[in-house]
Amino acid sequence: MSEDVLLTERDGAVTVLTLNRPRSKNALDHTLIEALGGALHAAGEDASVRAVVLTGAGSTFCSGADLKSAMIGGAEFFDQLDRALDNYHAIIRGIVGAPKPVIAAVEGAAVGFGCDLALACDLRLVAEGAYFQEKFVKIGLMPDGGGTFWLPRLVGLARAMEMMFTGEPVSAERAVAIGLANHVYPAASLRAEAMRLAHTLAKGPPLAYAEMKRAVRAGLGGTIETALTMEKAGQLRCLKSSDCFEGVAAWMQRREPSFQGK
Repeated sequence: MSEDVLLTERDGAVTVLTLNRPRSKNALDHTLIEALGGALHAAGEDASVRAVVLTGAGSTFCSGADLKSAMIGGAEFFDQLDRALDNYHAIIRGIVGAPKPVIAAVEGAAVGFGCDLALACDLRLVAEGAYFQEKFVKIGLMPDGGGTFWLPRLVGLARAMEMMFTGEPVSAERAVAIGLANHVYPAASLRAEAMRLAHTLAKGPPLAYAEMKRAVRAGLGGTIETALTMEKAGQLRCLKSSDCFEGVAAWMQRREPSFQGK
């Protein structure tokens, strides 16, 4: 089943991981989360893999967590929130901990956890028309995939707060202008450009890349582990709040939420 929701391709020394739930805009359900976590770990451990490209099938990178599937789980979903967030965080750790370059090739939406997924990658190439959106606030939640860690370091405190507080999208062109992404290309050439870069990096020195990645991450001040721990605690509180129930209900009913702060 994991082969259906996640496509794993090998092109020389490059592994391409494609989120493959296009009908749900590549929303992350339990099966895809487990498959992606396992594939990232395997790619990180395989010395013959020298670079990884992460992308989405269809015209969307990733629309975030599959809320509709989660809501179907009812009370069981809320009983397993702690473990569920650990599974999401395993994906982020798989990207950060891989001793090799990981490139996000982003077409269409990178929303919510999908945005954080792209931000965790070492490089981000985006298609014209793509956008990043920390949409959590729209349903009374906070970023929970390292967004509070990545954004201030990538775009500065003021822009980071604006993205998180408003939940408004950031276009591909603006993402490049503010340092959120590296390059923007026509959608038709995004895959080719991502593979060209990946193969270029795959020819580089693996040990140097691993040490660069380790040093840069350590030198950011604070750690992703601290951020993920704080995000998990905060998100668990948010997920159990009345505001979250109201936010999700409003989203499903296509209306503006009325948050009460409880």
